Amino acid sequence: MTITAAADGSALGNPGPNGWAWYIDDDNWAAGGSAHGTNNQGELQAVLELLKATAGTDEKLHIWCDSRYVIDSVTKWMPGWKRKGWRKSDGGPVLNRDLLEGIDEAMRGRDVQFSWVKGHAGDELNEAADERANAAANAYKNKQEPRRGPGFTRATDAGAAVAASAPIAASAGSPATPPPAARAATAEPLWAEASDLLDGLDAPVDDPIEVRLALTGDEHARLRDRAEAQGVTLEEALRRLI
Repeated sequence: MTITAAADGSALGNPGPNGWAWYIDDDNWAAGGSAHGTNNQGELQAVLELLKATAGTDEKLHIWCDSRYVIDSVTKWMPGWKRKGWRKSDGGPVLNRDLLEGIDEAMRGRDVQFSWVKGHAGDELNEAADERANAAANAYKNKQEPRRGPGFTRATDAGAAVAASAPIAASAGSPATPPPAARAATAEPLWAEASDLLDGLDAPVDDPIEVRLALTGDEHARLRDRAEAQGVTLEEALRRLI
């Protein structure tokens, strides 16, 4: 059996009051945050908290994220960062190392799969996690205690349950989550789409060619996350796609 969950983060001001949340269903979710942090830190914290909450089960874990930064950091870049002593290709230190090391440790010996989902596009799990992460960030902004959720309440093989540190009743009225097989296939992310724009530009030219690219707010945020993770400008992040 597979546990399917969404993990999401939020930050007001970025950096500013931030929140994180993971969501499986109305009986299994958790949220939290801090008075000051970034969106990327919230995204990573959500994944780490989900891994810790489900540590008592041997079921496969399928995590849906709308952050390419999180997915690429964990599945592509982290092995190289570890070999280089947690240094990026430019020699600078890897951001959010503490969270990434925690995720690396929590994944050890487990069957974990990551998938990308477009944010704010009506996906039920992603929307539920996003709503709770935003609520947590706003709670910290207003100096209030966030709704932390019931935690992971599914019984493990030993009959135990893992609960959040401050459980409260889950919100009512959320639609039931479809089984993993029923979830629609996710469209290719921005990077595949952007590469198509470069077709036909491989002929040598004397003068630079100016390419204009219209991005949605979500696409711009993902490009910014990629550039931040690589320690480069937005323009350089696009150039590296060529």
